[in-house]
Amino acid sequence: MSATASALVQKVWNYAHVMRDDGLSFMDYTEQITFLLFLKMAYEREQLGLENVIPGKYNWAALKKESGDPLEVQYSKTLRELGRLPGLLGIIFAKAQNKITDPAKLERLISMIDSENWAGLDMDVKGEIYEGLLARNAEDVRGGAGQYFTPRPIIRAIVQVMRPEPTMRIADPACGTGGFLLAAYEYLVKSNPSLDRKPQRFINEEALHGTDIVPSVTRLCAMNLYLHGLGGSDRTIVETADSLAKRPAVVDMVLTNPPFGKKSSITVINDEGKRETEKIYYERQDFWATTSNKQLNFVQNVYSMLTETGTAAVVVPDNVLFEAGAGEKIRRALLERCDVHTLLRLPTGIWYSPGVKANVLFFDKKPAAKTPWTKELWVYDLRTNRNFTLRQNPIADEDLKEFVQCYQTAKRSKREESERFKRFSYTDLMARDKANLDIFWLKDDSLADTENLPKPAVLAAEIVEDLEEALEEFRAVEQQLERSSELPESQQVQPTTDHGAAESSGMDTIVVPAHEDSFQKTFLGENRWHAIRVHASRIAQIKYIAAYRGRPTSAITHVAPVATIEPWQGGSKYVVNFARPANPTGPLKHVPGGAVPPLRGSRYTSYTKLMQATNLDEAF
Repeated sequence: MSATASALVQKVWNYAHVMRDDGLSFMDYTEQITFLLFLKMAYEREQLGLENVIPGKYNWAALKKESGDPLEVQYSKTLRELGRLPGLLGIIFAKAQNKITDPAKLERLISMIDSENWAGLDMDVKGEIYEGLLARNAEDVRGGAGQYFTPRPIIRAIVQVMRPEPTMRIADPACGTGGFLLAAYEYLVKSNPSLDRKPQRFINEEALHGTDIVPSVTRLCAMNLYLHGLGGSDRTIVETADSLAKRPAVVDMVLTNPPFGKKSSITVINDEGKRETEKIYYERQDFWATTSNKQLNFVQNVYSMLTETGTAAVVVPDNVLFEAGAGEKIRRALLERCDVHTLLRLPTGIWYSPGVKANVLFFDKKPAAKTPWTKELWVYDLRTNRNFTLRQNPIADEDLKEFVQCYQTAKRSKREESERFKRFSYTDLMARDKANLDIFWLKDDSLADTENLPKPAVLAAEIVEDLEEALEEFRAVEQQLERSSELPESQQVQPTTDHGAAESSGMDTIVVPAHEDSFQKTFLGENRWHAIRVHASRIAQIKYIAAYRGRPTSAITHVAPVATIEPWQGGSKYVVNFARPANPTGPLKHVPGGAVPPLRGSRYTSYTKLMQATNLDEAF
């Protein structure tokens, strides 16, 4: 960063701590800076005789002349009215609110921004300043935008090996603050200095497109691109939307770092006034598997986004490489239908969320074929025995230089193995359990050297993640016990840890609520049932699986013998494989007013009782 940009970042950011004393988070502060900076720059353009998109009664001059309470009123009204306008203004000021409640501090902030001549700064310097503010904001782990900020050396290395071309359409379906879009633009401009006006206009207005589901992040992205000279036309480069909600428009290249997190879910209050978590599933015909794991959904979405010869680089957490069930199905489909040629194992310590373990998956989409397109996967291990921190030892471009050289973008056939770069054939990959791509071979010195253990924050984050998973299991047990306690004592589920006792109980059938929107597809379309919560002590006794449907009428409609039961995600959940389900003599309809409430979790019964029952009360 230049000295000018660094000094201005420090000047603007120093005031953030003053605002923090009033309860304003760094994310909120960055938003307010974005609003005021855009107003000031638009006004400066007007003073230079250029077009000003801000209506006169809401411009910088109208704001600057006020003070005290009238200033707060004018600022709030300005944000509200500009958010109703189309185009870039509508994105940057969408649902904007004044969060600076002290008029004196608002006036001081306006004065600070007004003291600089932003129009006189070079475009690169303005971009550097805003990128610097975003980086400072990301450092605030409590309320910043760290989850939306990918380390820039990682982004630059990815773009360098992907080599976007001027005629390509490039997209990021989880654009965050715009790092990938901006790096792609800078690469295109620097690599093609003699472009004619038409291709240059295509790059500026049509080549790039970003989407993010969070409006406040989309605004940061739009401002970041605008300050770098992008997105000022009527066509907006970024939009606020759920990328997974529908099949996307096709593009030539996808560069993205989808949000990390285990599951897509919402918390609701049930009829009894208690909290329940409902997973969000995306039902799309172009997806290979239905799952609530949003990283796996993003991988499927990226594949759908690509043209038949499109290319992609996707940052994914470790679980995408080894997760069973839907994860395995998606990996196998990707290896068959694409040339999945490179995997970069990223180091820990480079993310603003401690403990994150991630990778970059590089693949090229291919036309339909009878044989798998992936012939070999090259894995570069930048994680083992590499120690980085955000402050003392941040990752830099130099740290990725060897990977860029090994990648051999121009001719991948010339690749050569090294200590950190290894080749694995398609046969090797298929021989691994569940097509597991979490591959490593270097000895981790930290495992034998207690003095080089991960940072306490990293260990703490991993422990918290494990505890949250355990708590989720306990909540499920609690809900099941609460529902069971509502039944007569003879029908209540009794805990047991003894296999013999479990088997002798005769409860050899597990009844599983089917996801209503995909009942036929999930239960009848595949010979497996995903992620069933079941205590390990019951595994040996389960011989049948039954499907419970809540609507249009409560009923158990299908029963099938179990073939195998496989552990999933550490053994707290299981994948049940079964033979093609057979319909029992007739559907077992729920009798209104019966003792059994609608099922929200798995229940146990005996196959004999289930076959003889004429209603759900008798089934349990």
